[in-house]
Amino acid sequence: MPFSRPTLTDIRQQVAQDVASAVDGGANLLRRSVLGVLGAAQAGLAHLHYGYLDWIAKQAVPFTCTDEALEGWAALKGVTRKPAAAATGIVTFAGAVGAVIPSGTVIARAADGRAFTSTQTVAVGVAGTASVPVLADEPGAGGNTDAGAAFALSQAVSGVPSSGTSGALIGGADVEADEELRTRMLTAYQITAMGGAHDDFVSWALAVPGVTRSWCVRNGAGLGTVVLFVMLDDAQAAHGGFPQGSDGVASAETRAQPATGDQLTVANALWPLQPVTALVYVVAPIPSPLALTIAGIPLSSQAAARDALIERLREDATPGGTVNINRLWEAVQVALGDSSFDINAPLDDVSAPPGHMLTLGVITFV
Repeated sequence: MPFSRPTLTDIRQQVAQDVASAVDGGANLLRRSVLGVLGAAQAGLAHLHYGYLDWIAKQAVPFTCTDEALEGWAALKGVTRKPAAAATGIVTFAGAVGAVIPSGTVIARAADGRAFTSTQTVAVGVAGTASVPVLADEPGAGGNTDAGAAFALSQAVSGVPSSGTSGALIGGADVEADEELRTRMLTAYQITAMGGAHDDFVSWALAVPGVTRSWCVRNGAGLGTVVLFVMLDDAQAAHGGFPQGSDGVASAETRAQPATGDQLTVANALWPLQPVTALVYVVAPIPSPLALTIAGIPLSSQAAARDALIERLREDATPGGTVNINRLWEAVQVALGDSSFDINAPLDDVSAPPGHMLTLGVITFV
């Protein structure tokens, strides 16, 4: 039976009763009397001790520990917290041929002023443009930027107008949250590494900053191949969590076409870990929107129902997998409470084609 921690009120009452029983005439102990004040102070100290002991108990087991204690438990299985990562990419500027944009030039994203810094000295070529590699000054998913975004030089460069345009800036990821680290840690405790087994590939992928979900398919592209699907739900939230780049293998792999973008980041991270004979493809699932028709939900509750369905599909959908219609009913029911509704379409479980993954499509409320 779990220990029931007493409240501060309970402790004060117990101390007051103990004092009253030990002092003549203590039955009428006044709140502002010396004994009353001392009793209240002692109760407060005892309450703090209970709180500290409660915190110690939580840090003593992997299931409830937090912060540095969580990192310590995870380190016992070789799992470390994924650090924040800075977005990188190319920003293109037009200018006079031969004009030089030096390394260390600060370049700001026009939409919000977020700062990036050039990592190489680049001269404007004969085509009148310079492709400048940049790195976000502040790590985090907020540095990821779609291609075509406007950028501006934060300092004047001779022969180069201040306005530029970016390619896709990717690779930014926030520091791993406790619950995500806990999930990876508990998986490491439950699954023994096998030097390239199915679960090893999934764990290796989840250790890459930004990756939140992963699935491994044996011989997915032919004999001797491994196809690894990945999702970056937070880092690529603007794209529904789907990786931005092209599918392929690590840059050091010579047997197939290298990936680009997020897929290349994951493939390169797996390269020193994977078995030497495996040909590993890192692949983005293809979104397959699921349209629904739902009756009986008032306008005020439709947003809650939509959010619940998005979260449920994130939990249940897998590449080429099936989503149980009962799980969708359950998600909406939990979100709405006792409200009555009907999912008129689909009426049965829904399966995605191979390589595709179900996402929430258009919901028709009737």
